[in-house]
Amino acid sequence: MNVQIPDSLGGQFADRREAGRQLARRLSSFGGRDDVIVLALPRGGVPVAFEVAQGLGAPLEVFVVRKLGVPGREELAMGAIAADGVRVLNPEILRMLPDAESILARVTEIEQRECERREKEYRAGRPAVELRGKTAILVDDGFATGATMRAAVAGAKKRGAARIVVAAPVGARATCADLGRNAHEVHCLIQPAEFFAVGGYYADFSQTPDEEVRALLKQAR
Repeated sequence: MNVQIPDSLGGQFADRREAGRQLARRLSSFGGRDDVIVLALPRGGVPVAFEVAQGLGAPLEVFVVRKLGVPGREELAMGAIAADGVRVLNPEILRMLPDAESILARVTEIEQRECERREKEYRAGRPAVELRGKTAILVDDGFATGATMRAAVAGAKKRGAARIVVAAPVGARATCADLGRNAHEVHCLIQPAEFFAVGGYYADFSQTPDEEVRALLKQAR
């Protein structure tokens, strides 16, 4: 497992597109290869991944994942789900919850419906991307606990990706190391030891609407 240590731990990105251009430069060794596909975790990962795909000359697709947040404290992840029935869990969080099994089942059902909605919304009738034998570069705008990225890695493995590369402009240092145990490579430009929120590293961290996701996917195609 290869975790790329950043040249600097300081700095801030203007927005997701600018962060994606910087990330594309870090990933330049993957450019011009016909086995590479860039997979964006929607919604915030799509503008980042768009710039990565453009920089590498690689196709862009979405890889839909959803965090399983604790009701009332949705930022606290019990785990995450991806397509094809993939689910990863955070046992430490689940142990803190009364009636965890019931809560988990209810939230999973809700988020599974949202996964299906987004798959339909973003793919516009196109089939799921074929990953068998491919190098899959999974891109998000950043990760704190890494729950959704772990689900994406598990999902890409299930779909038969030959090599899985995790990439983001910013991520908690411990999370980057943890992801490196499951992915072949982790590339993260900023890896602070003390991490509070992904949005703190962006001057503009406004929400990415579905309309922007659809427009960028259409432009990439």
